[in-house]
Amino acid sequence: MIRIEQFDLDTIDDIANMLLKSFKSKTVLFYGDMGVGKTTLISALLKALGSKTKATSPTFSIVNEYEVNDDIVYHFDFYRIKDANEALDIGIEDYLYSGHWNFIEWPEKIDVFLPNEVDILKLKLNKNESRALKLSVYDEKPKIN
Repeated sequence: MIRIEQFDLDTIDDIANMLLKSFKSKTVLFYGDMGVGKTTLISALLKALGSKTKATSPTFSIVNEYEVNDDIVYHFDFYRIKDANEALDIGIEDYLYSGHWNFIEWPEKIDVFLPNEVDILKLKLNKNESRALKLSVYDEKPKIN
């Protein structure tokens, strides 16, 4: 487990590089309130993976695809889905078992489809506007809260 009590946007690239070295799987679940910086951190992760494109929130499209060095990143935002079965309509299982990176915002909305081995990243906004994060590695289906 990795815990960082305070970081800001000036150090986000360093945080992204450290996280990439720590991930145990290519499926990363991003938990945190709206506006905490999940998409901003994902953009830094994309940069660290070699993407020339900045991440944008796939709130309406549900999934964005990015090319990185010798791989692909699928970035999901399930905030707007009403039912986990909506994820089946976009072929979520094909994405999750593709062997490519899957960065998932609001994963609690599709927990029934998540693979057993995932990395869980929890972000929190501190009172001073900095962020805190905790990275946990799970080798069993994550439990919500």
